[in-house]
Amino acid sequence: MHLNTKKIAFAGVMLALTEVGIALGSVIETNTLFLLAAASFFVGIVIQEFGLKSGAGFLLAGILLAILLSPNKLYVVSMSLLMTKRNKLYVVSYAFMGFYILIIETIWYFSGRASGWIRSRNFFWLMKYLVFNVLYIPGLIYFWSMLSEKKTVKGIMLMSVVFGQFILFVFDKTYEYAMGKIWKENRHKFGF
Repeated sequence: MHLNTKKIAFAGVMLALTEVGIALGSVIETNTLFLLAAASFFVGIVIQEFGLKSGAGFLLAGILLAILLSPNKLYVVSMSLLMTKRNKLYVVSYAFMGFYILIIETIWYFSGRASGWIRSRNFFWLMKYLVFNVLYIPGLIYFWSMLSEKKTVKGIMLMSVVFGQFILFVFDKTYEYAMGKIWKENRHKFGF
């Protein structure tokens, strides 16, 4: 088996930067969502440079390392054998964002090979919102059920769903800018 050392070294650096982003996200709590989103963008970089399989492996490695290297590990161990809801939320948030990027990059790859309406930008955005809501709404229902045993007020749930759509739009635009502008202009510095 031939291993590309450049690929392994680059993915290792990207994984280290991912873990730094996740760790900083749990330390600098005012920027948690931003840092986790930035950490998940490295999944997209690995996918664009090395393919979908490498991106899936990278995401899995990032999730496993995030579980092992959470900065609040002593606090977590002293409180219980399970991770606290706060730490779990951080890891799940990174996993959610990374998995979302993996899925949309897969859709982009296969829709580029298709023809007709499936190849259109409208189809791609429709699929993005569909994938996001399939991942987001069950997670939202689970989150609200953890907070309260009572039935969730429909208005709060609806506001959370609408707010999630806005967050998706901002996340997607930021991801497209990061991949299309920042990474595209700087990838030659890494020898690509």
